[in-house]
Amino acid sequence: METQQLFISNNKKPYNNLLICLFLITAILISYWPLMYNDFVEFDDQEYITENSNVQKDFSIKSIKWAFTTFHAANWHPVTWLSHMADYRLYGLNAKGHHITSLLLHILNTLLLFQILAKLTNSICKSALVAALFALHPLHVESVAWIAERKDVLSTFFGMLSIAAYIRYVNNLRMPYYFLTFLLLCIGLMAKPMLVTLPFILLLMDFWPLRRFIKTPFPYAKKQSFNKLVYEKIPLFIPVIISCVLTFIAQHKAGAVKSLDIYPFYIRLANALFAYVKYIYKAIWPDNLAFFYPHAYNYIAMWEIIGVIIVISLAVLISIHAADKHPYFLFGLFFYLITLIPVIGIIQVGSQSMADRYTYIPLTGIFIIIAWAASDFFAKFKYQNIVFTIFSCILIISCIGATNIQVRHWQNSLSLFKHALNVTSNNWKAHHGYGLALYNKNKVEEAIFHYKETIKINPYYARVYNSLGSAVFKKGNIEESIFHYKKALSLNPNSASIYNNLGTVLIKKGNINKAYNCFLKALEINPEKEQIHHNLANAFYVHRKYKKAIFHYKQAIKINPQYTTAHYNLGILFAKQKNIKKAAHHFLKTIKLKPDYYNAYNELGIIYAKQKKYETAKTFFLKAIQLEPDDNVSANNLKILKQYIISEK
Repeated sequence: METQQLFISNNKKPYNNLLICLFLITAILISYWPLMYNDFVEFDDQEYITENSNVQKDFSIKSIKWAFTTFHAANWHPVTWLSHMADYRLYGLNAKGHHITSLLLHILNTLLLFQILAKLTNSICKSALVAALFALHPLHVESVAWIAERKDVLSTFFGMLSIAAYIRYVNNLRMPYYFLTFLLLCIGLMAKPMLVTLPFILLLMDFWPLRRFIKTPFPYAKKQSFNKLVYEKIPLFIPVIISCVLTFIAQHKAGAVKSLDIYPFYIRLANALFAYVKYIYKAIWPDNLAFFYPHAYNYIAMWEIIGVIIVISLAVLISIHAADKHPYFLFGLFFYLITLIPVIGIIQVGSQSMADRYTYIPLTGIFIIIAWAASDFFAKFKYQNIVFTIFSCILIISCIGATNIQVRHWQNSLSLFKHALNVTSNNWKAHHGYGLALYNKNKVEEAIFHYKETIKINPYYARVYNSLGSAVFKKGNIEESIFHYKKALSLNPNSASIYNNLGTVLIKKGNINKAYNCFLKALEINPEKEQIHHNLANAFYVHRKYKKAIFHYKQAIKINPQYTTAHYNLGILFAKQKNIKKAAHHFLKTIKLKPDYYNAYNELGIIYAKQKKYETAKTFFLKAIQLEPDDNVSANNLKILKQYIISEK
């Protein structure tokens, strides 16, 4: 058995670690370089960043309070929200900057993993291989390339730091390090509750590689009984329990937790067992990776379930039997099994059967088994180091190529959803996402086709009826649009977005009173959505209820100070009330936010013309004509202005 020297490195080449770290960084940059050209995707990125006014606000007590109190996006992860807020301050809506932050966190996670393993096991080459597989495996692309999944790389970063602090605590049993472990765990849980299994992992580390159990022959750590080691972890379960409760409340309120009626327990259990095996298969042969894998509703044969149970049971029994000679196998297997529990699907959140992002932490256990088992196997060869190096290089080069390709699939919404449609079947979420991407490209007919394909596969998906309602409304089919929105509400009566869209169509139809009710219901569900306030203000404006319209325009601007259309409409309303000063203020604000908003230039020209500031008015009319030469309104206004100037002379 190899000599263990906890926290005491006997590495005779001090530059080895540095060279390996530089290699890992270089390999990551090569693999993920296409990420620099990737955009946001229509898969939660809008909910997290591009259409989230709370994230786009300046840092303040109010915005920080929102981060810590909101259950937005069916999660409670204030540290993740603060991370996105910081990114928006730095990069705005430049996706490249957001990707850089996620990539830097992935690099830090890789380096931390390498340093922790190398320190604990004194096995530099094996630790480097584990870190390289973690860094470069294509299954991890989703966690890094998907901006909305920042919570994965962020929580893992604090999880790694928590483990590092725990190692320091074990070395000297000083309470400040235990408190630091506790604190970093809390922060990690506030990034993503995936770390709820960390106390169990620390207990697993006590077996190997820390070897703190009384019966283990490791001389550098103080031996403890199993019970004492369990008691030692009890305080760490306090934030874990709190995180579990808050997460369940958040997901339950958002309707993300599926009932047993939709997913019976035997289907969940069967899917969970198969997922354990499928993740390992995809780790070995990572083909046909997609952002979403549909859940199997059909009955799974009992013999298949029994077969999977036998495979998992045999693996567990073998790992226990080999625990003395090959402790890494037990550690790696149980690390994998335990860390997947929160997302394995017994408590079904969402409609996916599995997800690549769920492997970001768990596959580390499998990578440890691969590295240590390969080393043991190649020890039989004459040139074991050379053979191990060749084996490692083959794995690393294969991963670099596969990851580079997988990153490109995340380039934009069209490429992401189209790839998913190519490699999966009955993928209703991919059809819907592809339809949304086509709709945003003004390919309405193609979008409608994919929305209808979604309904064929999953007729109970409320969001697709909402999307279909918007698409047919764009084509001018008002009645059909209303029908689809009502169908969406029958499936999800707690959607502010659907009520808001229905209200917009009802205004177009002339049913102002019904539109009011829709907007008010939408505000009741989500009072912090600026578009709802804006649409309600429009409804009040049509009914000449100007005071109420002004209030809701201001509410929209209060929620999102950069809401250009709200500023413009408020300017129009103030101009109608002959409040020229306020009207001019909002038109100027509109131009500042969107310099090509030609209507605002025209309105400012009218205001300055009435104030007899003719040259200024002329400048604004000319600018409006320059921006929109086909619009005759500004040209006519300029013509009238010139005639008026001549008549005055």
